[in-house]
Formats: sequence, structure tokens, C-alpha cells
Amino acid sequence: MNDFWRTKSFEEMSYEEWESICDGCAKCCLIKFRETGSGGIRYTNVACKLLDLSTCRCKDYEHRLSKVPECIKLTPEFARQIDWLPKTCAYRLIAEGKELPWWHPFRSGDPSSTLKSGASVFGKVISEDEVDDNDLEDMIVDWFD
Repeated sequence: MNDFWRTKSFEEMSYEEWESICDGCAKCCLIKFRETGSGGIRYTNVACKLLDLSTCRCKDYEHRLSKVPECIKLTPEFARQIDWLPKTCAYRLIAEGKELPWWHPFRSGDPSSTLKSGASVFGKVISEDEVDDNDLEDMIVDWFD
């Protein structure tokens, strides 16, 4: 297996390599709040309206940035700086020089290992289309990382 994520910097990776790093956990697609005072991040069990809850993949990845203004295009710079990426995010782990978890498809060889392992949001979240914005703070969860 080509362990490019161990040998290349983010900037040296091809577009396909960069995109393949995502393990499909979809934790970055959850609605989050930044705590006033501490600056900490609190995650909800409410997912972006574009998240396919059965696959944990974006329903319209190509157009997501225009359909969901809060969505970001993850870049090498952002991967190194964004503090709300989950602790298990492959981009974050690689940026920090850490090993990927056993369930990451690169390590397991199984593209569905993230879902099978329980490391994704599969079965744990609802779509933002099902929640009133005023209720979002009541949807904060502690199971996140």
C-alpha cells in the first residue's frame, strides 16, 4: 500500500490524495458552538442538511460551499489551524504527526471501516432540516470525541 500520507506534506499531495484522507466520519459536518469565555467547542447531534445520514457523505460535495455558506473548503493551512476539527480527524492527526486510528480506511483496507467501527456519526445524528434553530443548544452532546 502507498503510505503517501506518511511521506508527503499536504502541499505535495495530489488533489485525489488530499481528498482521500477523509475517513468519512462526518463529525466535521455537525453543527457546533464556541463557548463564550473558554472558547471551547461544543458539538451537537445535528448534521448539515447536505449530509447523507446513511452514508455519512455529502449529498452535493461539489456544490456544498455555495449551498451551505458555513461549510469550509479544508486546505492544508486550515487543517493545521482549525481547532474544531475532531481529535480523530485524519487531517488533524496527520498535521500533528500522529498515526491514523486502526479504523481509518488507509489502515484497515476497508472503505467502510469508519462506519462499521462506530467512529462515524452514523445512527447518532439527525439532519438540521428536522430541528428548529432555537432548539440547537439543547442538542449538545458529550459523546463526540
